[in-house]
Amino acid sequence: MSAIRSKGNKATELKLASILRARGFRGWRRHQRVFGNPDFVFRGVRLALFVDGCFWHGCPKHGRKPESNRGYWLPKLERNQHRDRVVTKHLRQAGWRVVRLWAHDLDTPGVVTRKLVSGLSVRRCSLIMRP
Repeated sequence: MSAIRSKGNKATELKLASILRARGFRGWRRHQRVFGNPDFVFRGVRLALFVDGCFWHGCPKHGRKPESNRGYWLPKLERNQHRDRVVTKHLRQAGWRVVRLWAHDLDTPGVVTRKLVSGLSVRRCSLIMRP
């Protein structure tokens, strides 16, 4: 498995970028060097935005446990979830706000907007949304 290189989640990132543009969010960047490699970063308000895949990050709604090779997959998925907690804790301790979306959230742009706005104070939110 280690020989298989990730191709990233470009389609997911492009879908979220489209939602952010349509909803008037501004100031975000992709591919920024920030601990944990967030999918999107709002540097001006120190917000890290992650889109977690339902399978890879254990979505309680859509995540599934593989039937074959469970000895490999279950610890792998647990490590992913542990890493998510460590990254979130580290970023928060460094003064960042962290918002995590599930990939299925992207099917409902209103959910994305609500989660982003709730992750910010009203003052900060006005800095990243078009008036």
